[in-house]
Amino acid sequence: MKKSLVALAALAVVGVASAQSSVTLFGVVDAAVSGFSNKSKDANRPTLENLGYLQAPSAKVKQTVLRNSGYNSSRLGFRGVEDLGGGLAASFWLEAALGNDDGTAGGNVSNSGSLNGLFNRRSTVSLSGAFGEVRLGRDYTPTFWNDTVFDPFGTNGVGTNLISTANGYNTPGSAASGFTANNNYVRASNSIGYFLPPNLGGVYGQFMYAFNEKTSYDPGGLTPPGIGAVVANPTLADVGRNERAGRYIGGRVGYASGPLDVALAYSQSTISSNYFGGTTDNLNTWNLGASYDFGMVKLFGEYSKAKLKQDSSLVFIPTDIDPYGFRQPGAAGWLLGATMPVGPGLIRVSYSAVDYKRTSVWNDLTGFAPEPKANKFALGYVHNLSKRTALYTTVAYLKNKNGADLSVGGPAFYTKNSVNGRGDVSDMRAKTSTGYDIGIRHSF
Repeated sequence: MKKSLVALAALAVVGVASAQSSVTLFGVVDAAVSGFSNKSKDANRPTLENLGYLQAPSAKVKQTVLRNSGYNSSRLGFRGVEDLGGGLAASFWLEAALGNDDGTAGGNVSNSGSLNGLFNRRSTVSLSGAFGEVRLGRDYTPTFWNDTVFDPFGTNGVGTNLISTANGYNTPGSAASGFTANNNYVRASNSIGYFLPPNLGGVYGQFMYAFNEKTSYDPGGLTPPGIGAVVANPTLADVGRNERAGRYIGGRVGYASGPLDVALAYSQSTISSNYFGGTTDNLNTWNLGASYDFGMVKLFGEYSKAKLKQDSSLVFIPTDIDPYGFRQPGAAGWLLGATMPVGPGLIRVSYSAVDYKRTSVWNDLTGFAPEPKANKFALGYVHNLSKRTALYTTVAYLKNKNGADLSVGGPAFYTKNSVNGRGDVSDMRAKTSTGYDIGIRHSF
């Protein structure tokens, strides 16, 4: 009798708990055969001073791989929500990237950002109600949302738009653009986010602030010198500590109603600093994206600008950007794309371009030096076998000009210069990059 009473009590407790909360297991497993071919060419040509210049032959690097996340990012996650009553709810979201191509934890680094930690894609706890939602933890940044939502390829695979490639946290393009690693491009850790409630007549928005969690000293002279500095009283010549890097602040506001979706976003990400030099490098980014669904075709468009700005507490700007102290390298990019449903499938197409600005002191002084630029065309098809399983293929072609070094993926461009028998020195530069994905995606 006692056992029966205990069992009935346990069932009652379970019933109450299940009525108030729910937990969901979800995920995506995506694998593709991908091929890459990146070509470099000698930028030097015969001149009046050297009519007999012998141009070096082109160099091409190729690679074929089996990888994950060609269509959707592979992931494994748990999410849950508890109804607290009165319109208030608490929820959590733990999502880990999967390297299902080799069975490891992690994922496609080019699309997933920093992959340190287990739940590296998203790990948040939040409280929501009529006021909106307050979310704490690691999450997508507001500025990244426009890059991925208004890209027909969703910033996955070889079709990823050039805006994302150029502004990414650690891309080959950093050599030409002057940007350094921006670990807050896709996601930001240690963040507080606020989301507007969903009942504002189509208006939506979010705000995020991410802490850098660095240690500060008062007075500032107590701050230890950086690695390599062994002096008692640090000076500008010492290696400064990166005490300000890692902070992110940004927001996004948009309007979605019927077939129309449009959003504007802005952010400032502190990517490096020199504490003793008194400088802080911020990457300021804004973008505007829109889509409109006509039924037979859905159109996408985006424009984005990013600028690396150095703030200094000194009367002059140090030389870690340029010796004259006024260059602020940046990039402007745009995208046009479309998706077209065809029976159980979907055709995807996009054209994107990036122009770098103020990438050299010579260009600032004269205005005549050609700036690096790149453009890219991508075409793909997705065939849905069911609501959860799809076959897909994508091809992409990218062209670099004037020293730009972006790629669709794969190995780094061959840029080693050579000297021929005449003493001519080549100038090998990234030229074209082509790639393809053929894969399968299953979600659950």
